[in-house]
Amino acid sequence: MSKEKILVVEDQPDISSLLKIYFTSQGYEVLTAMRGQLALEICRKTPPSLALLDVNLPDMEGYEIGKALRASPRTRHIPIIFLTARGERRDRLIGLGEVQAQYYIVKPFDIEEVHTIVKNQLEEARRKNQLHPVTNLPTAEIINEQLRSLLSTNGWSLALLHINGFETFTQSYGSVVGEDVLKSTALLLMEAVNEIGETDDFVGQMVVGPDFVVTSTPERIKAICDHAISRFDKEIGLHYNYKHRKQGYIEVPDDNGAIRQAPLMSLSVGVLNSTDGPFYDIRELSETVEETRQKAVSVAREQGRRSSVHYGRVR
Repeated sequence: MSKEKILVVEDQPDISSLLKIYFTSQGYEVLTAMRGQLALEICRKTPPSLALLDVNLPDMEGYEIGKALRASPRTRHIPIIFLTARGERRDRLIGLGEVQAQYYIVKPFDIEEVHTIVKNQLEEARRKNQLHPVTNLPTAEIINEQLRSLLSTNGWSLALLHINGFETFTQSYGSVVGEDVLKSTALLLMEAVNEIGETDDFVGQMVVGPDFVVTSTPERIKAICDHAISRFDKEIGLHYNYKHRKQGYIEVPDDNGAIRQAPLMSLSVGVLNSTDGPFYDIRELSETVEETRQKAVSVAREQGRRSSVHYGRVR
């Protein structure tokens, strides 16, 4: 399981250091920023599991950071806790009302109390299946919310990416190494979206199975998928031992006990655009993009390719 990331946005070095040292000692990965723009850049590249925000910053108010997090599909689910010296009623109403923060704590604060609140908020997020336990990507209902938002708009693209051969790999190498594959795939997808996409693009992971979801625009989705496939095919061999990497397959027993050759893992990607619709509910959308992904598997098999992508509804 990945360490949960906490973003601390605080311009006073002593408070920032205190929070970083304390939460690191409690087993969290702590990211820090003393300016709002840096905080937003961190959230764009590596969305945290929770944000601790000061309000008074050199370049912007913490409220602006919170509103930006709420506006992005990749970060709108993140719990926000304000830690600030501004304790007027108006300030609380902005933080809890306009920004929709979970808590508004006025300095000076009790760090153990803050830890209890942080722990409870992260547990609540896990209970709601908002974050994947291995990769910390948005999952379950957050993905469903994103899919529902697509149904009411135009100009979108949806990609479903599946790691072929993942189950066979984990049977041979173990679940811990399998988790490393999921983390690496999540990272390369986030990097592809950060490099090519925009802030309103979305990356998520299904709760069950090695399946990932990306939403973007038709203009960007092809470049994102091509980038992801290229990197995956180039780097996936690093998860295998030298023998398997060199020969290009692993030996596994089939249901009858006979040894068969299973190729190295690959990606199959199905992509739908809004013009492939109309789609009337997220179930139809999900089933259709899975049919499109299955077509990518067939095309790869026919053409003798490893990873593959298929665009457009299978009719």
